[in-house]
Amino acid sequence: MKEENYDFRKRRTVIHLPGRRDFSLSPGKGQIVLNRGWRILLSPDPPDCMRRAASDLQDFLFVSMEVSVRVEYEGSETEKTKSIRFAWNESIARGYDIEVAGESVLLSAGSVLGILQAGIALEDRMNLAEAPFLNQGVEPVRPRLHSRQVHSGCGIDEYPDCELNAILHAGYDTIVVFIKGIDRSARGFCNLNELIARAAGFGLRTLLYNYMESFKHPDDPDAEAFFDSVYGEFFRHVHGASAIMLCGESLEFPSRDPATTGKPWHQSVVDGIPDVRPSPGWYPCEDYPRYLRKIREAIHRADPGVEVSFSTYNWGYAPFELRRHFLQVFPKELTVEMPFENFKVKKEDGLSRPVMDYTISEPEPGYYFLSEAEEAHRNGLSIAVISNTAGATWDFGTVPYVPVPYCWLRRLRALNDALEKWNVDRYYETHHYGWQPNVVTELCKRYFVDPQETNLEALLEKLAAMQYGREAAEGILGTWRLWSDAMNFYVASNEDQYGPWRTGPSYPFIFQPNITRTMTGKEIQFPTAPHAHFGHRIIQTMYQPFENENQSPGFLRYPKEIGSLEKMLELWNRGLDRLKETLPFVPPKKRAEADRLEALGHFIRNSIVTTLHMKRWWRLNMRLQIAEGRKEALEILDRLFEIADAEAANALDTIPCVETDSRLGWEPSMEYVCDRWHLEWKLRQLDSMKLEMETYRKMINL
Repeated sequence: MKEENYDFRKRRTVIHLPGRRDFSLSPGKGQIVLNRGWRILLSPDPPDCMRRAASDLQDFLFVSMEVSVRVEYEGSETEKTKSIRFAWNESIARGYDIEVAGESVLLSAGSVLGILQAGIALEDRMNLAEAPFLNQGVEPVRPRLHSRQVHSGCGIDEYPDCELNAILHAGYDTIVVFIKGIDRSARGFCNLNELIARAAGFGLRTLLYNYMESFKHPDDPDAEAFFDSVYGEFFRHVHGASAIMLCGESLEFPSRDPATTGKPWHQSVVDGIPDVRPSPGWYPCEDYPRYLRKIREAIHRADPGVEVSFSTYNWGYAPFELRRHFLQVFPKELTVEMPFENFKVKKEDGLSRPVMDYTISEPEPGYYFLSEAEEAHRNGLSIAVISNTAGATWDFGTVPYVPVPYCWLRRLRALNDALEKWNVDRYYETHHYGWQPNVVTELCKRYFVDPQETNLEALLEKLAAMQYGREAAEGILGTWRLWSDAMNFYVASNEDQYGPWRTGPSYPFIFQPNITRTMTGKEIQFPTAPHAHFGHRIIQTMYQPFENENQSPGFLRYPKEIGSLEKMLELWNRGLDRLKETLPFVPPKKRAEADRLEALGHFIRNSIVTTLHMKRWWRLNMRLQIAEGRKEALEILDRLFEIADAEAANALDTIPCVETDSRLGWEPSMEYVCDRWHLEWKLRQLDSMKLEMETYRKMINL
């Protein structure tokens, strides 16, 4: 059945998937079976979290396990056999205890989140068993992390109750909201106090991601009053937030460090001449720590319970000595956050190709994170990491997650090493591209707790069987293995992650010779919804190398990158073929999810094709404009026509993918950029471009 735009949001309202039980299974030795005779017992006046937990567990048993149980109030004479009960235990500040003994289950916790998570933990166990069977015994479960933070997956800063419930079930404990002012989020008006309180009902904390401007130097005589008017005033109106996150690119200030421009990046020009020094948001300025201290003081005068964190995301390129000094004078009351894989340099064939933005093609950290985390820990700082462990990155900007579980296993283990070495225990698990339930989220919620599931490969096998059926599991694992191997050949450059990787196969192909009567440039404004938070502003359509001082230039990189992407495409296609062979073995009740996996893999394959085409396209356009004669130019033009025709076929081939899963082609901050409309727009753009190319052919032959 074809989906229309935003139909994926209907799936987000379904927390418990129907028909998860396999009636052919029998309980193992020592297991108990939940059946119609069981009840969920509540005390006469239970807290709201217990009512919610009981109702949720009852719904799960009915919908997913096809077991109908009653919810009853417990009296002094109530029989406790065949019952599930909740107990408030103040000694369990975080996490919960599960006690399964004989014919009773007791779930104990000392927090709203713990009570809710305890009920969900039972659901997770039964989902994995594909039956309402529970092992007997007592199991204390404790979180290994301080916080797991996630953006909404149904829209930028959109948190209906169903989304909060989905976030809770996925194992997260903190939602992230962009703030531009009091009751102003990235979407416009937002009753922040109502949202914070509603999230708390699901046991979730709220982290505010700062977009409020405060362009003031901390040494100015009126600095204290100024910062109070921004941050103090905000927190006198907004109550209950757990944390606020600051980031350089959205927190520039008039630094007096001579190594910087002292101006916002878009104003860093003098008489039209660019000032090539970095602007203060992209450099560890010597006065930045004083600036952060002033902000922290203003916040804590209004609400001392708010955790203040700052991300060094924007200056991983800086020399270690500068970064080390910054961390040595960094305010101890703040948490420092850093990306995991960014700036990791791949050295091959004499070329330098650093990771420019979030990617799972480098599952393990590079020198930037390792040096930053070690130094921060040495200085006694709390440390957060941009982990992207919700499964999404900028690798493919409009997919719900990157289906390369074996890469994610490496990421999880590397993160665990950082947790044990430097107590990196705060995870920012997705940026504004959001999340949706997937195999990576299932892995994480079982790995980030004690007792820890350490045999991740065995867990992955169980998850494949749970999601796609036991007969299909081997084929699914083979697909995931090939796709994970393919990611070794991914190219994480700025021009690609802001270009064809970001939109997918709808990315336009611009004929770069400029045939113009108006002397204007050829950049195309990508069509996006007017209400989109970023929209076209984070899509660069005039493809060209975006050079970086730590990166080999494009003319050297592209031949190697084309060869790498050809290997990636070959492996990805093998995985796609393996998946198609496996689909007939998927049970009918799980086939829709398998079809969406195939559509996801197909969409990514076509994105690889588009990126390959674009690199070849750019090189041919450059050669065309310096051709030494008509014959050479016409031959190049013919090759450009071939690429344009192949890319048109690729766009057409993508339409069934986005109609199988309406989440494909959409990203919260851009809205739709690769749905059917945009793919057909791409075809119209190619047709228009071919007219230009025919004109250029005539010009060559004049």
